[in-house]
Amino acid sequence: MKNSIAERIADFLKKHPPFLSLSMPDLIVISKESQVVYLEKNQVLFNVNDQPHSFFYIVKDGAVGLSISYDEKEILIDKCDEGDILGLRPFFAKDNYLMDAMAREESLLYAIPIAVFKKYVFQNPEVSEFLLESFASNTRNPYDKENKGKLISENIIYNEQDAVIQYFKPISHTENPITANGKETVKAIAEIMVKYKIGSVVIEENRLPIGIITDKDLRSKIATGMFSINDSADQIMSAPVITVAVNRSVAEVQLLMMQHNIGHLCVTSDGTPASEIIGIISEHDVFTAQANNPGVLIKQTKRANTAEELKGIRENLTQLIQNALDENIPIGHICQITGEINSAITKRAIELSVLKMKQQPPVQFAWLNIGSQGRKEQLLLTDQDNALVFEDVAAEKHDEVKKYFIQLAENVTNILNVVGYEFCPAEMMASNPLWCKSVTEWKDQYATWINSPGEKGILMCSIFFDYDFVYGNKELVDSITEAIFKNVANNQIFFAYLGGDAMKNPPPLGFFRQFLVEKDGEHKDSFDVKGRGLMPLIDAARLLCLDQKITGTNNTLVRFKELAALEPQNAAIYEACSDAFSVLLKFRSEEGFANNSGGRYLDLNKLSKLDRLKLKNAFQPIHDVQEILKTRFQLTYFT
Repeated sequence: MKNSIAERIADFLKKHPPFLSLSMPDLIVISKESQVVYLEKNQVLFNVNDQPHSFFYIVKDGAVGLSISYDEKEILIDKCDEGDILGLRPFFAKDNYLMDAMAREESLLYAIPIAVFKKYVFQNPEVSEFLLESFASNTRNPYDKENKGKLISENIIYNEQDAVIQYFKPISHTENPITANGKETVKAIAEIMVKYKIGSVVIEENRLPIGIITDKDLRSKIATGMFSINDSADQIMSAPVITVAVNRSVAEVQLLMMQHNIGHLCVTSDGTPASEIIGIISEHDVFTAQANNPGVLIKQTKRANTAEELKGIRENLTQLIQNALDENIPIGHICQITGEINSAITKRAIELSVLKMKQQPPVQFAWLNIGSQGRKEQLLLTDQDNALVFEDVAAEKHDEVKKYFIQLAENVTNILNVVGYEFCPAEMMASNPLWCKSVTEWKDQYATWINSPGEKGILMCSIFFDYDFVYGNKELVDSITEAIFKNVANNQIFFAYLGGDAMKNPPPLGFFRQFLVEKDGEHKDSFDVKGRGLMPLIDAARLLCLDQKITGTNNTLVRFKELAALEPQNAAIYEACSDAFSVLLKFRSEEGFANNSGGRYLDLNKLSKLDRLKLKNAFQPIHDVQEILKTRFQLTYFT
């Protein structure tokens, strides 16, 4: 049977030195033993003083920077992109790595096992010569005439000196964790946990993790009588195990634990369940690594019994966001963490509201956050936007069921108001009968917006295309999503109107590159960073994702990343839009925290020259993406 993955790797290797000196059968052998490594932007491949890996690497897609730290600053030494090799030190030196290797953008690497490749080095002089020259000259490719003998940093100016070291600080793990065989009894596992005073045991087979048993499993499955203490471990273990590689950051580990609702991660040699167990990371490790921990807030949220308790948690979240901004943690990660906690607060508000009602919900329902909360971009305590969908019922029961859910929604929105999320002035809340509907009513509502668009209608409904499922039955929401994409398919009129709305805010610079500020009113001479900066990017990302049928993500930063992957010809523009959005959202957030406001209006006189330049540079991507909108949706007559 053919190994298609190995063949794809071999086809790629054949195009690049030193592999082009090898035969295809040899490359297939090497490729079968190679691994595919995915790195997110700023993810570390290896650090200075790390022990050498058993692999060296070739970049398939993306870019990996090699850097050193000097005088507390990161200095880029080399930048490896498609076809470049790195991590050769294990071939020629027995000591640890002398540089950090970190992805400068989302990257895909092929990890070539040194043990497998070594024989080809000894057999093929061209291969050994290439590797020796690469290692000795510090160049990523000695055959590159333009850069041969030079460090690539001499020719490239890198503008990522703001990279957040603390965010990427690796979390330590417990080495040599206690493991057990799946056929051992639960009683034996419990005795091991007591003996070693540990909260988990990894269940392994041939040193590969197949499951994990924690205190929680013993409480929920044994203490309740669901299983006998004499049953085998593989009957009660949690599987599959969520695994990570070494050197994952504190922040990444936090996010994984929150997303999977778990308290332990298994560390394996390559980060997958198909490699050897080398460690365990527990919530305690995370708490120790960072005292102000989002995981703590999530746990507190789940235990909260009053609106006042939830308010205290949101106040702690505000402090966490402020600290993260002060420490220059990437705004995208701040949004992810904040979005998770905001959703947890809303979910708990719903649970408390259901308890307050005299009866359980009469039918299935789902709660949606919309607008900035739906996009997971609400860092400041601004107003709430939400909606509710309930299961279709017989006509004679509809009004009674709807009345129940409106009352439930009023309870929820009242709690959220106490927490600090003010009532929406436009009443775009689930407590408004307009936004509390059955599945069929919601489908009809979206069909009206899409098939009979008008400027007023689109202006009102656009944020309803930024919804995030929070609580209830997700299948109800999925059916609405399916109906939406069926309606928008090839709907030129809808896209033209939505595009026209997206074009209402052109880049906010005058002819001489002066800022366009408010001309009158309360905020005269201030710059509207939301209306003139953030909204054009939000609107463009939403429109383009609807056109490309991208589902499952509403966050503007992530939307632009998805678009960049789908449209390589426009990738540079979309990536610039993502960067610009990050800059503008940070400006707004810092303004809001500094002045206890919504952060919408900036006093340009208080900005430094550098900040004014950063702000101006964020506007070019707005122009570029709006040019894409004009062409794609034929908006000449709408702008």
